Order: sequence, then C-alpha cells, then structure tokens
Amino acid sequence: MTDINDRLSKLTPEQQKLLKLRLRKQEAQQAAMKQAAAAPERPKLRPEQRKMRFSLFFFSADGKGEGREKYQLLLDSAKFADERGFDAIWTPERHFQTFGGLYPNPSVLSAALAMITERVQLRAGSVVLPLHSPIRIAEEWGLVDNLSNGRVGISFATGWHRHDYAIRPAHYDDRREYMFRHIESVRRLWRGETVTFKGVDGEDTEVRTLPRPLQDDLEFWVTANSPNTWKRAGAMGGNILSMIGSKVEDLADLIKSYRQARLENGHDPRAGVVSIMLHTYIHPDLDTVKARAREPLRTYLKNYMRQFAEMGQGSQFGDDETILDFAFERYINNNSLLGTPDRCEAMIDRLIQAGVNDAACLVDFGVPNDQVMESLELLDGVRKRYQPAPVPAG
Repeated sequence: MTDINDRLSKLTPEQQKLLKLRLRKQEAQQAAMKQAAAAPERPKLRPEQRKMRFSLFFFSADGKGEGREKYQLLLDSAKFADERGFDAIWTPERHFQTFGGLYPNPSVLSAALAMITERVQLRAGSVVLPLHSPIRIAEEWGLVDNLSNGRVGISFATGWHRHDYAIRPAHYDDRREYMFRHIESVRRLWRGETVTFKGVDGEDTEVRTLPRPLQDDLEFWVTANSPNTWKRAGAMGGNILSMIGSKVEDLADLIKSYRQARLENGHDPRAGVVSIMLHTYIHPDLDTVKARAREPLRTYLKNYMRQFAEMGQGSQFGDDETILDFAFERYINNNSLLGTPDRCEAMIDRLIQAGVNDAACLVDFGVPNDQVMESLELLDGVRKRYQPAPVPAG
C-alpha cells in the first residue's frame, strides 16, 4: 500500500487526470475480457516445493472500535490459530490514527493472548523501536516470553508518520540508524548481557534486564520497504516482514539480495523467514468474495490513503472512487488471498516461486466477524495443503 501512495503523491494534476482516464479505459477493457473472473496463472511446482507457513495478521482500519467487543475477532482468531496449527499471530504498534488505532501496544495484547493460547507464536508486527527505550522493549517482551512459555517474536520498524514521534521527537531524524543500532541492544539484553547506556547527566550506566526470557535468543524480523533495508536485515541475520508492492514477481529480486546478504555475513541464507502480509478472505464462490470484500477493502484503502493526506504527506486519492475500484481489482487479481481456495493456492504458489515462506494473512479489514471465522476454516484447508507430510512411524 505504501508503494501506491508514494507513486500517486508524486503525480502532477495533469498526470492525475490522465491516470484517471487511463484507469477508466482499463476498467472497460477488463470488464469486456472478464479478467477479474480468470484465475491467476499458477506456476508448476514440485510437491516438495509446496511448503508455506501461515500466520494471522491484524491491522484494522476501524481504530475507533465502538462497543465492548472491539477485540473479539482477535481473541477468537487467536484461539482458532492456536488450535489448528497456524504459526503465529501478528499485532502492530500504531498511534494517533483511526487506521490501526486499536493496536497502540503489541506487548500488552500479546500478554493477553498468552493467557488464552498454548502453542502459536506471538509476534509484534511491528514494534516502532525509535519510540522506545531498548531497555523497556527487552523488559516488556521478556515478561511476555515468560507468560507465553517462550513464544515471542518481534519485528522492528521505524514507524510511518511524523506525528508518531510526538512520543520521542528527538529520534525522528535518526530513526533508521537508531532502529538498526538498538536492535542489537535489545538482542544483547535478551541474551542476558550487560549493556552500557547513557544515564543521568550523561553518565555511563550498566544495565542487565529482568525477567530473563525463556528463549535464549530473540527471533526477530525487520519491517522492510526499501531494498537497502532488506539487505541490512539479512546482514544482521534477521527475518523480513513486508508487503507485495507492485507485483509478486518483484519480490524475487529483493529476496535474492536478502539471502545473499545473509550468506555474506555468516548466516544461513536458507534459514531467514520472509513474511508477506496479504489481505485474506476466502469463500467457495468468487462473486461472493467480491460482494462481501469490496466495500470493506475499499474503505480500508480509503482510510489508509486518507491518513497521509490529512498530514499533508500525500494526495487526496483516498476519496477517488475510480482509484479505489482500480485498487480493489488489483488486490483481487494480484496482491491478496481474496478469492476461492483454488485462486488463493495459485497465489501461494506464486509467492513460493518468488521465495516467500510465510503468508501473514490480514483478516480484520472490515468483513463481519462471523464471515471472517467462516473464511478461516477455508484458509485452514489451504494451509494444510502446504504442510510437510508426516514422517511414517518406525
């Protein structure tokens, strides 16, 4: 989604007018060819290649969350994922915006989820590291690691907006370097090392955090949008959390450079987890998917783009119906797990071919809760077809 907003915000008014005309022409052509109804081309994979991890991702556009059951879908989905064998639940860190506003603190939410689950990994997607002391991150997540019996994973990010940095304004300009520098601080504290920080009056203060986590090492991701961030994450041995961008095939080059960076810096290039966030809603009938997902996803995209415009960081395309219709069709056809089980499996095969090994399924974009839970049943069926076959006993 960031890719769409960045490109639109750079267009002149004349270019915006031409884009709208072009999109209307494309819509007419797509309708005539019934392109939306055709299943995406499916690569031919060998049976042993068809392996994928599945996790559930939360990033609701409805940050106001009216009523007392605003976290019910998260709780129900976490129990479902835990019982069925999904790998993880992701919860983000968001501040001051309706978009994602239900999730200001993933450590608090993960502590709650630790009490109702037994095996699913609890991942932050993401912790905005420059907004926090690395000491507090190590302490809070060390506590969650204990509550969950060693099931914590963290993706680190720099954050999206200037407004977020009302929390730590001094870290805004240096946010990227601060993040990479202090990922290592969090990891060292996690391992039980003593780390020196500047204390009162600039005096060096040695810190060793408690409680001690149950995991000896922290499994961590870096939330990456730029090619350089992919490489730096690989160089330090981290996993990757990202989105598709323009198209699935573009991921292949990024993943190749990421795994090469791992190899060049002494890390197993095959061990890194590449988690890609995908809007997900599955139903046996494609027309039903479109009918149920269209308005929720259009509203989701509208709120996503509008947040940038409200802060003077983007265009007003979030209110343009043509752009929203185009974006919806793009997601249906190329950038999501929105569709029938067969269409979604075709997308998973394309992701595998590109080098992805974790599908982070975003399920809370506005479809009613009962329909989401029905969709999870079908998603679980897809997941099972990408799990390694059990080894015969004896």
